[in-house]
Amino acid sequence: MGAPLPFASTLDVAHYIHGKRVASSSARRQAVFHPASGQVAREVVLADVADVNAAVASARAAFPAWADTPPIRRARVINNFLALLNQHKDELAAIINAEHGKLFSDAQGEVMRGIDIVEFACGVPQLLKGDYTDQVSTAIDNWTLRQPLGVVAGITPFNFPCMVPCWMFPVAIACGNTFILKPSERDPSAGLFMAELLTRAGLPYGVFNVLQGDKLAVDTLLGHPDVKALSFVGSTPIAQYIYETGAHHGKRVQALGGAKNHMVVMPDADIEQSVDALIGAAYGSAGERCMAISVAVLVGDVADKIVPLLAERAKALKIGDGMRPEVEMGPIVTGQARDRIEGYIGVGVEEGAQLVVDGRGYKVAGCEAGFFTGGTLFDHVTPQMRIYKEEIFGPVLACVRVPDFGAALDLVNAHEFGNGVACFTSDGNVAREFARRVQVGMVGINVPIPVPMAWHGFGGWKKSLFGDMHAYGEEGVRFYTKQKSVMQRWPASIAKGAEFAMPTAK
Repeated sequence: MGAPLPFASTLDVAHYIHGKRVASSSARRQAVFHPASGQVAREVVLADVADVNAAVASARAAFPAWADTPPIRRARVINNFLALLNQHKDELAAIINAEHGKLFSDAQGEVMRGIDIVEFACGVPQLLKGDYTDQVSTAIDNWTLRQPLGVVAGITPFNFPCMVPCWMFPVAIACGNTFILKPSERDPSAGLFMAELLTRAGLPYGVFNVLQGDKLAVDTLLGHPDVKALSFVGSTPIAQYIYETGAHHGKRVQALGGAKNHMVVMPDADIEQSVDALIGAAYGSAGERCMAISVAVLVGDVADKIVPLLAERAKALKIGDGMRPEVEMGPIVTGQARDRIEGYIGVGVEEGAQLVVDGRGYKVAGCEAGFFTGGTLFDHVTPQMRIYKEEIFGPVLACVRVPDFGAALDLVNAHEFGNGVACFTSDGNVAREFARRVQVGMVGINVPIPVPMAWHGFGGWKKSLFGDMHAYGEEGVRFYTKQKSVMQRWPASIAKGAEFAMPTAK
């Protein structure tokens, strides 16, 4: 098998409504960059209110028939989509590389994690079964069932243009809803590619639509009376805005926000494994992951052993175009994002942190205009510093030194974010206590990036999640359905005469 072909389309990225790409009346366009070269690759059309209304109307019209389709038949369509996704996974990975910049191998991994959720969604008929109680009261039976909500929408981030949408739409559609995806305008083509595969899989027109857009599209979806629920993944300020605005309009909302993921390294941890884990988790995908490790919590004397090794590895990172197989870290998604990240590095220096490795101004031969920054390492970071408190979302690792396990646990628990965390140790009791006592939604013991598998569900605590339910898994099925309880008896068993007291079991 030959090397993968890069994605090189120059066509405008359009909407996908009612089973086809559609032109828009909107004159608003936004550049989509190829991050490794720094060049504009194509433009995306940004939706106006009429485009949003057209997508919602298509989804609303498709809902009754799709909701009435037996779950096993819906699952068969998802299964067809699964087969096509497996067949075209490398094409999709190349699209992700071209617009996001992450390594092709990393993009392949993202697609595979999306495929995991699609596989899970094929089994939704089992999870839609209700409960039944015979003779709950004299001559009365009671049962529950779960029914779809209607038109639902997903607003997804740039850092996982395939995987995060797959957290949402396969489960939502398998449950009988119709879905509108609003992907990031920075890398919008992956959503279109998946929409076309869904149509090829036999999904009826209107069940899945894609709206390209910005805040105007989001606000119109939030206020639209026919949109019953929204799922969101992004920064905490926007997650809180989505949650509060959606709730104001009476919608069900699941909004996953920011992160500041810590990795605690105990003195008894395997040093080589810990360094490998920190390098991969901090600098993989240029740190543009909501589960990236951005804080190393170094306990006792382990810091003096680990920091020099981290510095050596950070300086030696192979940085370049992610389609090149030898590259370990690709570019930042846009020049604006790179400048923001490098601005934080300057803030860290001003605040007094020790800059061990400085990634600012990194240039790649042959890609001088690309949006690159190098792996950056700080030591002696304190909890009062902005580089500790705020989400940088780039290849910047901050090392915090603490004296003991209790101080490490208190440090993690005091942070406003609670998305992911890891602890590296050889002590089973420390591992157990850490997992039980840490106030974070996803925990890894000697696992640096503990992203749950498809049937377990993804979500953080504190300001990393607004809403009651995590993404995908059984939590996703509950989010995209509502419970109905039915009590039944028949005329022959009904005693004559009105009853004015509260009914009880008798």
